[in-house]
Amino acid sequence: MKKVAAQRVSLSIFFFLLGFCFASWAARIPSIKSNFDFNEAELGNLLLAMPVSSMIGLPVSGWLVSKFNSRIPLFISFICFVLSLVMVGFATEVTHLVLAVALLSFNMRIANISVNTQSLVLQKNYTKKIIGSLHGLWSFGGLAGALLSTLMVKWNIPMREHFIYVAILSLVPAAFSYRYLLQKDRAPVGNKLILGKPDKFILYLGLMIFFAALCEGGMFDWSGVYFKEVVNEEIFTLGYLIFMTFMALSRFYSDRLIEQIGMRNMYVLGASIVTAGILISILFPYFWPALFGFSMVGIGVSAVFPMTFSLAGSSKKYSPGMAISIISTYGIVGMLIGPPLVGYLAHLFHLKYAFLLFIFSGLMLIPLSRLFFIELEKQSE
Repeated sequence: MKKVAAQRVSLSIFFFLLGFCFASWAARIPSIKSNFDFNEAELGNLLLAMPVSSMIGLPVSGWLVSKFNSRIPLFISFICFVLSLVMVGFATEVTHLVLAVALLSFNMRIANISVNTQSLVLQKNYTKKIIGSLHGLWSFGGLAGALLSTLMVKWNIPMREHFIYVAILSLVPAAFSYRYLLQKDRAPVGNKLILGKPDKFILYLGLMIFFAALCEGGMFDWSGVYFKEVVNEEIFTLGYLIFMTFMALSRFYSDRLIEQIGMRNMYVLGASIVTAGILISILFPYFWPALFGFSMVGIGVSAVFPMTFSLAGSSKKYSPGMAISIISTYGIVGMLIGPPLVGYLAHLFHLKYAFLLFIFSGLMLIPLSRLFFIELEKQSE
């Protein structure tokens, strides 16, 4: 196998495994809610531990990007990420659960930044776009994790055993793939975070990632609860499963569609589809309409992360790794603030109406994307 092909396969495996592990966690959130007898606000408090620990990881991830080649922090943080997932399964007290969830988020941040840094460097070896398909493998891994979780719930397998299976299935291929990851990808310049007036190029990208992540993170953590408590579906993982399925499938075709209609139009199209999908799920909270609505949301959000990370690689101020680290901060905060915010809104009103937050998040992509492309044209002049 050629070196570049081996690197792509290896990186694809890590994208897949990260999605697989994250989906395994997200799909079992209803189980955690039941096991600890949390109400929506208490579950929101638990999920709030994730953005806090992720923000703590900001200076750490920035230092790692500037100090090492990205494959080293990717491999180490992935191992810690998987072990944190196992800790969640074994937690019997709330304090232990909060600690495990915080560690899960902290290590997930470093792993995601590292794997996306690798993808931008690898993209330079290809004439066609590949970042969308790599993110598609993350979603496909999420789909596999959701399928396994559905089986675990259906067979009444305890969460701790489930997460042990996930750890074994993840660590073995990760150890094998590590040696084929890209080496010597540390950028010589642009590795320092510059404080002061925000760079509009990075700011608009970060805000787009924030609102996309607010929607995506909320769907990850609350789609199962929505199907269980609003749709009244016994196999509650089906909501998460259909969302992940259509997001994964759409990402494999997103690169081709972007080349046909352009990124400007793709942001508007995605926002419109998300809005329609959420409205259908709220207005018709029954099995088939909700399933159809969730599939539309998966399609709508599918291209936002790959597009935005790809655009970050063209920053003139920062290296690809540092640019991703900065906008990932927006994304992780959005992805991890979204779930507790939904919990608080659901506690005050109703879970069905809390999903209106996702419509607002989707629609914000339209003005922000227009502002970004105006700024991009200014920098090109």
